[in-house]
Amino acid sequence: MKQRATTNLFTFFTLYIAQSIPMSFFATALPVLMRQGDYSLFAIALLKLIKLPWILKFLWSPWVDRTTETAADYKRWIIGAEIVYAIIIFVMAMLRIETHFTLIILLILLAFISSATQDIATDAMAARSFERKNSSLLNSIQSMGSFTGSMVGGGFLLLLFHRIGWSRLLPWVAIFVLVALIPLAFNRKITLHKRINRKKATPRDMLLFFTQKQIWRQILFLTLFYAGLIGILSSLSPYLVDRGYRMKEIGAMVGIFGVSTGIFFAFVAGLFIRKRGKLRSRRIISACIILPPAYFLWLSGSQWQSHTLILIGVALVWGIYGMASTLINTSAMAIVRDGREGTDFTLQIVLTHLSAMIISLVSARVGDLTGYSGLFAMELLLAAVSFIFVLFTQPFRPEEKEEHIR
Repeated sequence: MKQRATTNLFTFFTLYIAQSIPMSFFATALPVLMRQGDYSLFAIALLKLIKLPWILKFLWSPWVDRTTETAADYKRWIIGAEIVYAIIIFVMAMLRIETHFTLIILLILLAFISSATQDIATDAMAARSFERKNSSLLNSIQSMGSFTGSMVGGGFLLLLFHRIGWSRLLPWVAIFVLVALIPLAFNRKITLHKRINRKKATPRDMLLFFTQKQIWRQILFLTLFYAGLIGILSSLSPYLVDRGYRMKEIGAMVGIFGVSTGIFFAFVAGLFIRKRGKLRSRRIISACIILPPAYFLWLSGSQWQSHTLILIGVALVWGIYGMASTLINTSAMAIVRDGREGTDFTLQIVLTHLSAMIISLVSARVGDLTGYSGLFAMELLLAAVSFIFVLFTQPFRPEEKEEHIR
């Protein structure tokens, strides 16, 4: 039993890495290139729109749910989507980023549609492969896989990009996406829990999710929880550029050191949630989210501007982001409806992505108008509001949704 669980966890770990490596590379390299080209913080923040497929993926999530019953069904969706993902990356390698920037952005959008589809199927299969009460370890692996992909894509690949260039790097990225499918292709130990609700998922199920009693608690939680971190994360690379750091140094500081801190604390959070429970973990982690904006606000007005202090800030924001990600995933997976696993989990994660996109744009605009001090002050206020909400509001509980499962 333990061996099967370990095999399954490793399989999901590789799938989350596969979807996030290219996305992290594009999301990290392009903002640095744009800032070096003297683009404004707001223009760089608009680049977040390339993740629009991850905002809109809820639109086709019921289609994935209604066409999947067995592990083989999920494998077809995942493998097919990843092959398309790899092919698009191969095509982008043939284009010059200096002269085909707009076309490359359009191809990235198409690639992200494929990765978003893979994510729907992967999340739904994960939800059916593990018991909900013990899902914190799975959600820890989920966060660790995403962060590992971020470390490789936004760290190591950024360093390689600096050395070998676009056209020589991207084919290897595409090959890795395909190689990461091998554990899934050969894993015959994935056992899915049988669905009680035999009705096929429909687009109407997206609306029914929001009609559940007290669901507003979960919606506000998902919208607010990341708020005090997202503005800092989206502006961190431009902030380091303005501090005089070069692309290679930023890749090491953020993409390797920062993200590896996030991986470690995502794992710690999974163990902590399992031992202390979701309610206590929500309150403790939401309190921790206040620390990064407070620290950067102090740093921006301090006379001390050492490299060590900046590294502490990078570790702080990524470490707490890792903890928050595991908690968000655990909370979302705990309340998915039977037969609607992909739809419900996707809807909830989309809420966090949409909130993150809005906060990134607003905070970047505030940064352009008032400087980094204003940006960090706004993030501190949002973190405080989130903490107060979590402290005084009971979470949406699974027993409340059982009455509305149909």
